[in-house]
Amino acid sequence: MVAPGILLVDKPGGLTSHDVVARTRRALGTRKVGHAGTLDPMATGLLVIGVEAATRLLTYVVGADKTYLATIRLGQTTTTDDAEGELLVEADAAAVAAVTDEQVVEGVSALTGEISQIPSSVSAIKVDGRRAYDRVRAGEQVELAARSVTVSRFEIAETRRGDGVIELDVEVDCSSGTYIRALARDLGAALGVGGHLTALRRTRIGPFPVTDAVDLDHLGDSALLPPGEAAAQLMQRLDVSADESRDLRHGKRLTDQAGRLESAIAAAIDEDGALVGIVEKRGRDLKSAMNMPEATR
Repeated sequence: MVAPGILLVDKPGGLTSHDVVARTRRALGTRKVGHAGTLDPMATGLLVIGVEAATRLLTYVVGADKTYLATIRLGQTTTTDDAEGELLVEADAAAVAAVTDEQVVEGVSALTGEISQIPSSVSAIKVDGRRAYDRVRAGEQVELAARSVTVSRFEIAETRRGDGVIELDVEVDCSSGTYIRALARDLGAALGVGGHLTALRRTRIGPFPVTDAVDLDHLGDSALLPPGEAAAQLMQRLDVSADESRDLRHGKRLTDQAGRLESAIAAAIDEDGALVGIVEKRGRDLKSAMNMPEATR
C-alpha cells in the first residue's frame, strides 16, 4: 500500500500538470493523486503533488505565495501573452530602442506591491463552469474580471537588447493567483511596445523549494514528505496529547485552547509525530477544520 505524503516534482517543459499527475499515479500504483497550483506546459519547475490522504493538504498549499524566474520579451504581443501563442503585434524597432532602462525599471516598480490584475484570457479560471482557455479555443470572446494580487518582489536580473526587442530576466515573489504572463503583458503595454512571456520557472511554493524536488525518473515512495512534516512546514505546529488527538478525531473541541494558536490555523501533531489534522480557532476553543485518517503520519 502506498504511504500518504507530499511529493515535490520538478516539472519539465512540454507537459501539463495533469500529465505529471498521471505519471505519478503509474509510478506509485494509486489513483488518489492530485496537484496544487497548475503550471502551463511551457513552464518548468515546482509542482506540489498530494498522494493518498495527503491530498487533503493541497487546499492549504494552493494559497501559499510563490517565486518564479521568468523571461519577458518587450516589443511583441501574442494571443496568449506567452511564447505559445501567435504573434499579434510587433512594435516598431525604433520605438523599442527608445525605451530606456529607467523607464523599464519604473514600469516594473509600478507593477510591484498590491496591484489590480486582469488574468490572461487563456488562463485556467472557470467562467460559468468552463475553463477560460477552453472558451477561447472554441472561438468565444472572454473577458475576465480584474483581481487584487500582491507582487512583493519584481526584480530585473539581466537586460538584453537587440533585433527590435528587449528581453528581461526577472525574479518574482507573488501571492497566489498572480499571473506572470499578465505582468509581462502589462509591462509591455505600459511601455507602449507590448510584451509577452518567453520562459517561466517556478522555484518555490510557500516553504517548499524546487531544490528539494525530484524529476520524473524518481517518483518513488522514498521521495514522499510525510503529511505531518509537510503540514508543519506550511503552518504552525501544535503538539497535542493522546486525549486531545482522540477528541479532535471524534469531532470534539479543545475548550479554552485558542490561545495556543499564533495564527488562524495550525497542524495538530500527536505524540507519535502523526498529523491528526488541521485545527482552527472557534471563539476560545480549537476545532478540527480537517481530519486525517488515524494511521496517517
